[in-house]
Amino acid sequence: MQQQKWLITGVSSGLGRAFAQAALAAGHTVVGTVRSEEDLRAFEALGPGSAHGRILDVTDGDAVTAVVAEVERNVGPLDVVVANAGYGLEGTFEETPLAEVRRQFEVNVFGTVATLRAALPFMRQRRSGRLMAVTSMGGLMAVPGMSAYCGSKFALEGILESLDKEVAQFGIHVTAIEPGSFRTDWAGRSMTRAERSVGDYDELFVPIREARQKASGNQLGNPARAGEAVVHIASIDRPPAHLVLGSDALRLIAAARTAVDEDIRAWETLSRSTDFAEGAQL
Repeated sequence: MQQQKWLITGVSSGLGRAFAQAALAAGHTVVGTVRSEEDLRAFEALGPGSAHGRILDVTDGDAVTAVVAEVERNVGPLDVVVANAGYGLEGTFEETPLAEVRRQFEVNVFGTVATLRAALPFMRQRRSGRLMAVTSMGGLMAVPGMSAYCGSKFALEGILESLDKEVAQFGIHVTAIEPGSFRTDWAGRSMTRAERSVGDYDELFVPIREARQKASGNQLGNPARAGEAVVHIASIDRPPAHLVLGSDALRLIAAARTAVDEDIRAWETLSRSTDFAEGAQL
């Protein structure tokens, strides 16, 4: 396998750490972004000489641009960029404050956009590169109590699909990574939870919140295997536009897509009825 230079945001824990470890194990050079000096030292200890830490807040667009440019100068041309940094926000739509929704999008959407935009000009000039971003199975299906999170991931799915069509002409591949439930801290200490305030949602939401907290640390998905999968698709000539990770994600996404297809079929006549009878005027 050809040695590559990677940039991965959010490598202090979770899937970002797993992606970085898999890339390092495969002999690649990895620049990982973290939020503290302590996390930087811990990351660089994973692969002295191959693991390079950078402190970065992905919501600071100017800082993201500066870090990517500095990495291109001092580490070398980036072959693979994985926009992984993000977090989960749990809460019913009505109970989640607007400020928290905005923060969710600031990190999950705009932080990802800033990362990919910063790397794109370099890859475009070289006519090669892999741009990846971690969305979620929650970017292709939705569950109660995660409207802000799923909304941010659905937004990323649309951005990535459009981007892929724009940059394919330059030899750049775009992949949305869509994990299911993996054995990380995502559903534990890493998740932000909106305060409860409306009792009418108790019957629906209390069991969901309790089940998620109980499952934390016992999820089906193996982060190391996810890392290996991402490293694999970064090495092939035609990587997928969508990489679903985990059998739970496969099942839930398939069910959600079936429901959409059923609505389309059931209401096809009404949908067609909204056209002008004489057709388009060209």
